Amino acid sequence: QVQFVESGGGLAQPGESLSLSCAASGSILIIDTMAWYRQAPGKQRELVASIDRDGMSTFEDSVKGRFTISRDNKANTMSMLMNSLKPEDTAVYYCHANIRISGSWTYADYWGQGTQVTVSS
Repeated sequence: QVQFVESGGGLAQPGESLSLSCAASGSILIIDTMAWYRQAPGKQRELVASIDRDGMSTFEDSVKGRFTISRDNKANTMSMLMNSLKPEDTAVYYCHANIRISGSWTYADYWGQGTQVTVSS
């Protein structure tokens, strides 16, 4: 009912930049909060950044000032620009959205398939 297409990521050297994009499609009525999570090997998945429909964003402390997040409500897309990357940013990054689909009165959580970001010299 909802499909995500994630793009971006890859390999970067410390200090470089990468961008991630996420596009949601399907029987979508409205998307509430969208967010990026990440999971490094051996660690729990953590919230990196989120953005609501009004564009209000929050960031995990370690990425504040380095990452920016944006979204297009009409296109159901979200992007994140990651600057000044550090080796500790290495993880699989997941797109997440709280979506109300056609025929439903409630919102549900949906996840992308994940995209690898590796920061290494």
